Amino acid sequence: MTKKELSQVYWLKKEIEMQTKQLEEFENLATSCSRFITGMPRIPGFRDKISEYAAEIADLKSLIDLNIKKCFFEFNRINRYINSVDDSLVRQILSLRYIGGMSWRKVAFSVGGRNTEDTVRMIHNRFLSRN
Repeated sequence: MTKKELSQVYWLKKEIEMQTKQLEEFENLATSCSRFITGMPRIPGFRDKISEYAAEIADLKSLIDLNIKKCFFEFNRINRYINSVDDSLVRQILSLRYIGGMSWRKVAFSVGGRNTEDTVRMIHNRFLSRN
């Protein structure tokens, strides 16, 4: 497995966060306007923002749901790969980095044993280059 494949959970989570913020903005835009009463004459210059944003909101909700499913699938796939690694230290490093989303500094601190961020990163890189 490559670094890019292992990083997919991290990037999918980021994408879901971004889409969720965008959804909140659309919902705020749609509800921050006055609603029209059906059958009343339309005034030029006014728009029905709720109906304008309804399609975008529905599409974005579907996209978020799809990305959550992808994230769950990738999480399970990466977890199976990490659990198949024989070396306990490498398993810990991979798990903390790719499942926990930790920085190299935090990974080194969590692993302990006088490991520095450079040490755990090099262990990680050597393992991935061999496999």
